[in-house]
Amino acid sequence: MRTPQVVVVMGVAGTGKTTIGPLLAARLGVPYAEGDDFHPRANIDKMSAGIPLDDADRWPWLDAIGHWAHGRAGLGGVVSSSALKRSYRDRLRAAAPKIVFVHLTGDRKLIEDRMTRRRGHFMPTALLDSQFAALQPLEPDEPGVAVDVSGSPQEITERAVRALDALPVASE
Repeated sequence: MRTPQVVVVMGVAGTGKTTIGPLLAARLGVPYAEGDDFHPRANIDKMSAGIPLDDADRWPWLDAIGHWAHGRAGLGGVVSSSALKRSYRDRLRAAAPKIVFVHLTGDRKLIEDRMTRRRGHFMPTALLDSQFAALQPLEPDEPGVAVDVSGSPQEITERAVRALDALPVASE
């Protein structure tokens, strides 16, 4: 039997991390943590004003997510985080070496359309270009899978579960 994994659902804003994360956690039978909840208020205020975060803003946020993931090692869990750059994922792995990533990917037009329809979120559509500019997709040596976000949340979740099941089991 496979040890429950800690999964980071990653991708640019609007790919559905907050929708797919809880669905994936439910399918895997593990808790879900919303990555946005780990942001300090200053980060949320900055993004709400349409100002992209810089690395100095992100380090404490990533450290908090990494701490949560470390605490879930061997127990499993799902957490959302944009984790756009390799250096951000490296920082998360430094705290929780066995985490795996589910990179939600999709066409920019589809993602922008979804962002314009969502309500009550602090991330404005205006920051989508900066998200795509910063994105460094998973590299072959990074543990994880890319999952297309077309279709329903249930279809996306099912693709993610199948892709995770196909990953080699990490050595304990």
